Amino acid sequence: MPLAATGTLVTEAAARRGAVAAFNVITLEHIEAVVAGAEAAGAPVVLQISENAVRYRYGRLLPLARAAVAVAERAGVDVGLHLDHVQSDDLLRQAADAGFGSVMYDAARLSYDENLAATRAAADWGHANGLWVEAELGEVGGKGGAAPLDAHAPGARTDPGEARAFVSDSGVDALAVAVGSSHAMTTRTAALDHELLKRLAEGVGELGVPLVLHGSSGVPDTELAAAVRGGIAKVNVGTALNIAMTGAIREFLAAHPDAVDSRTYLTVGREAMARTVREFITVLRG
Repeated sequence: MPLAATGTLVTEAAARRGAVAAFNVITLEHIEAVVAGAEAAGAPVVLQISENAVRYRYGRLLPLARAAVAVAERAGVDVGLHLDHVQSDDLLRQAADAGFGSVMYDAARLSYDENLAATRAAADWGHANGLWVEAELGEVGGKGGAAPLDAHAPGARTDPGEARAFVSDSGVDALAVAVGSSHAMTTRTAALDHELLKRLAEGVGELGVPLVLHGSSGVPDTELAAAVRGGIAKVNVGTALNIAMTGAIREFLAAHPDAVDSRTYLTVGREAMARTVREFITVLRG
């Protein structure tokens, strides 16, 4: 089936007080596993390619993007394609022609005013080119000469008042908020600030803009389910797939030290990721 629009998937999830799962992919095995897991769960899903993943692929967006489109078009569930954590304006401008329906423009490292200006420009360009645009806002540093605090630094939090103003002034379609999760966590021990999430959902939700949770690999199932009930409509997962793949391959090679055919261990890695995808989607359904 044709690619689904990420914005539509997220809007529909928000309307039913649910969330759509979005998984970051690096290889073809990741892509196939995400779609297989979503099909097993019978739920829509979003494939995400980050700027870091593009950098890993020699800086070339199209090979992985075209693979994602090819797999998505043959999927038995709706699949969206999202360009994640884009800081490069050049990469942003490749998104529409590469098949992406949405992009997360990441200027959260900048001061509030700089973030707003850059995001406003990205949103204007994205909307003019048919893209649904997500942005991120965490605790803004930069006072007294200090560097701005990254939205996923330990202790970072999104201010509800700033969030409402930022969404209104930037024109973005979704906002990723810092409520206690962190990227690249390998243990599921993050504790979310649900009271803060409630305030964010009340303020930003009145504007009709859904909230996104990044760094969800480190969030326990109960916390994720509560976050969805509290207003999160898109849940990003990346590291959990890599943990599943690496663990399965490591176990296989330990049991088969003479194995040399990469298909044998990539198969178990792909299957492990597909199971992880299905498990996350099941949690988000409640």
